[in-house]
Amino acid sequence: MFSGKSEELIRRVRRALIARRRIQLFKSHLDDRYGGQFQISSHDGRQIDAEPVSNSVQLAERVRPETQVVAIDEAQFLDDGICEVTDALADRGMRVIVAGTDMDFRGDPSVPWDCSWRARSGSTS
Repeated sequence: MFSGKSEELIRRVRRALIARRRIQLFKSHLDDRYGGQFQISSHDGRQIDAEPVSNSVQLAERVRPETQVVAIDEAQFLDDGICEVTDALADRGMRVIVAGTDMDFRGDPSVPWDCSWRARSGSTS
């Protein structure tokens, strides 16, 4: 919704790439805007390759043991299990970057997220 979520995710991923971290990027299979289903794209035209997933279980199964950074775009389109998956990945020592909205266009909650990382980050941005 034009707030720069994907742009910021791409910026953070590029920084991790510069630091030579092993990264995996995921996105909801429902998001096929701009670059298509296999890329995360921002409104300013930046793109980066990503793996589409249907749910949190599929995402968890695809994370490789050697991965150091996991980035997830459009997390609001995944199921409630995303909270448990992201917490488990962080507990394994992985850096987890999540972009998504917690409200719809009316300002109503779009997902019932109750993730511990929301409490730790102090915000949902």
